Amino acid sequence: MTPISYVTKATFSSLTLLMLSGCADAADPPAVKSLVAAIEKLKPLHTPLGELQPGDWLAEHKEEGQTFRQYLKSKPVTPRGKRNVIYIQPLGEFTATQKKLVDETAAYLAIYFSREVKQLEPLALDVIPAKARRKHPRWGMDQILTTHVLYEVLKPKLPADAAAAIALTTSDLWPGEGWNFVFGQASLSDRVGVWSLYRNGEPDESDDEYRLCLRRTLKTASHELGHMFSLQHCTAYECNMCGSNNREESDRRPLAECPECMAKICWATETEPGPRYEKLHAFCRRHGLGEDAATYAKLADALNK
Repeated sequence: MTPISYVTKATFSSLTLLMLSGCADAADPPAVKSLVAAIEKLKPLHTPLGELQPGDWLAEHKEEGQTFRQYLKSKPVTPRGKRNVIYIQPLGEFTATQKKLVDETAAYLAIYFSREVKQLEPLALDVIPAKARRKHPRWGMDQILTTHVLYEVLKPKLPADAAAAIALTTSDLWPGEGWNFVFGQASLSDRVGVWSLYRNGEPDESDDEYRLCLRRTLKTASHELGHMFSLQHCTAYECNMCGSNNREESDRRPLAECPECMAKICWATETEPGPRYEKLHAFCRRHGLGEDAATYAKLADALNK
């Protein structure tokens, strides 16, 4: 299949999904009705997914997307009931600045998913055996295998109250044969994930570099946790839940999620979207993420009118 025909098919599927998601249903419970109404209010403020560029995720991975209603029918994993705490597992060595990034990411995730976030005692990289390590065959950097972190490090020790446990490391990651690297990886059913600071920049170089590294870390962390609460990749909008094949593609995606993905998160966490946006706006403003702060303010204002 040529790239052009793939783009056409993906775009048609995305628009069809959007129309289906927006249909009102008298049988909807009040929370769903409220979120469907919020989707309709916010649609004009979000940019539909643009034409795919060579090397983009959707140019190489066929995905149909997932509407809010499809999410509801999928029996999603949610941070409700006894499993309602998000755990962060530091893995390896961190500088003082990198540790600050972890702390601020934890604070952001607590707002983004409206849940308590706890940090576990750090683990040394010694827990990763030789069979789950490699030097990249062309680039030469040390990498650790994501699946080992997920299923041999995190899953066996998953706390009883864990909505999710996600490892954060400064080591580069690769998910197995045929892959160069990934920014992060998560399970859609096992409540475990891992992401890396390795490709996020040099936060000690300047204030601007720190903010860039923070923004990249926030995006990866919230994206991977979204997967852990059963959100699939977005194929309809420029959205934090879009898949990314490379740094350039990841950087052009927004920090905020689209209306459909917002509804999934708010339903899963039993959160009102307006106040959530206000808190996300305040966080971004405090940390110098001006463009993202303005986006969240605009979204909050649209819902509060």
